Amino acid sequence: MKVAFLVAPEGVEQVELTEPWQAVRDAGGTPTLVSTKPGHIQAFNHLDKADTFKVDTTVEEASVGDFDALVLPGGVANPDFLRMDEKAVAFAKGFFEAGKPVAAICHGPWTLVEADVVRDRTLTSWPSLKTDIRNAGGTWVDEQVNVCRGGGNVLITSRKPDDLKAFDDALVSEFAKVRQ
Repeated sequence: MKVAFLVAPEGVEQVELTEPWQAVRDAGGTPTLVSTKPGHIQAFNHLDKADTFKVDTTVEEASVGDFDALVLPGGVANPDFLRMDEKAVAFAKGFFEAGKPVAAICHGPWTLVEADVVRDRTLTSWPSLKTDIRNAGGTWVDEQVNVCRGGGNVLITSRKPDDLKAFDDALVSEFAKVRQ
């Protein structure tokens, strides 16, 4: 299973990138870091700079067809930068159009709001996104993790770093079904 992790050049919450990344690896999958620019991305621990990570490919070079699933880590700045990049938004939307599973945590669903793919779906997120999700036609719930099946694909969402264990378990379980 090849999984794209879509992140902006800076602003991703490090633990929301590294823990799902490791969960995919531990399940035998191949995570790939996709960003809007080549080089390295700057991760954060909340508002403090953390580690940097090498970009494997850019949204300009990548194709949805190259991957089995998508993960959208959070961080406040990361999805805000992504939603302003047309190619990043189109890349995320492409997974929905292809019927492939998508997982998003914390502020990650902002990119999905911009892609206009939350309508008629139930999802969770960091609480400040509740109004944006509802305004985009989605149903927001306050749950540790939510798995929404509908619209031709599976959407796994979670609220925050404290929910990572449940998020990782759900995304690994749902992504594994793609191989069956």
